[in-house]
Amino acid sequence: MKFDPASKIQDLKQFGEYGDVNPSVTDSATFTFMQAKTMLDTFHGEAEGCFLYSRHWNPSNKYLADAMAAMEGTEAAWVTASGMGAITSAILQLCNAGDHIITSRTTYGGTFAFLHNYVKKFNIEVSFLDITDLKAVEAAIKPNTKIVYTETMTNPLLQISDIPALAEIAHKYGAKLMVDNTFTPMIVSPAQLGADIVVYSLTKFVNGKNDCVAGAICGSAEYIASLIDVNNGTAMLLGPVLDPFRSSSILKNIHTLHIRMMQHSKNAMYLAEKLTEVGLHVNYPGLKAHPGHNLLKSIMNEKFGFGGMISFDAGSAEKAAEVMEMMENEGVGYLAVSLGYFKTLFSNSGKSTSSEVPEEKQKEMGLAEGLVRFSVGLDSEIERTFEIMLRCLKATGLVSA
Repeated sequence: MKFDPASKIQDLKQFGEYGDVNPSVTDSATFTFMQAKTMLDTFHGEAEGCFLYSRHWNPSNKYLADAMAAMEGTEAAWVTASGMGAITSAILQLCNAGDHIITSRTTYGGTFAFLHNYVKKFNIEVSFLDITDLKAVEAAIKPNTKIVYTETMTNPLLQISDIPALAEIAHKYGAKLMVDNTFTPMIVSPAQLGADIVVYSLTKFVNGKNDCVAGAICGSAEYIASLIDVNNGTAMLLGPVLDPFRSSSILKNIHTLHIRMMQHSKNAMYLAEKLTEVGLHVNYPGLKAHPGHNLLKSIMNEKFGFGGMISFDAGSAEKAAEVMEMMENEGVGYLAVSLGYFKTLFSNSGKSTSSEVPEEKQKEMGLAEGLVRFSVGLDSEIERTFEIMLRCLKATGLVSA
């Protein structure tokens, strides 16, 4: 039977301590022990079911982590205080000074800045390349390559990564494949396609309400245990712990994720097709003209659609600003960074979420200065949204009046 992430979430049985249908929130930083030996065993990771200190584990965080592991089909997971907390902890747990990472040249700006600037402190080398060029990926492998890192759907160019092929290349040379699946939860299940580690910004689609910042790391039980080892676990020692109240909130929202992803995808497909019809060059993997369309179809869980992210080039940063301001004023959505919200959000990527990428690098990767990225919302009347967009596009001269 094909892996179904929504069913895995539905099959969870997580009760509160008094039988409450929502797991209780554990509002405690530390935990008591009736025997000193049990505390010692917990420090050594040898006391199953015992909690030591909330920077290590907290029952509320464990519930959310177990849900994420179920959704991805991994042995275990750990949740963090941000998506970047997940990404940086996951990478630094695997890499030491002198190691090498291969990554996509088109990636989230924060990830780019971490890999391009920050890891130099640790003498970690990073090769940025076109992740869709599999020959280039294999040619870039070195004896000290520890990670091939990519996003399932790259930010903001919406390229599709061939996860099975990248996994095969990485494993052939003893490296791990790490995949950021933030744009495509439930749509793609990277761990089922060969990825060793899957990371998320839970802030986005998974939570869906833009009311918190959170992240997750999904992988083998051995790897997650290493992350939170009290002596040398990166997550344990750097401390990007998620607040248990936020864990509880996100856990409840996960149970509607499948419905939301279907609606995001349905609305994005409608807008992509209609905007294409009026003459815009729209970038959306659901369109047959998209270079990654067939690849995504071959690896996706189809019932969830092609995702909620679309983009088009307004021609210049100035024109992008003009049309975005008008769309906000007219009620299309909000001029704001981030994504996965129930309202449509849009921003000029080169001046916002990819602004950490130098302009010459933006040009090199094909990021147009006028690129407007949309996270399409859950609008119940998407036809009405399109009509408003069309008026704005005509008023700003992006399509013929």
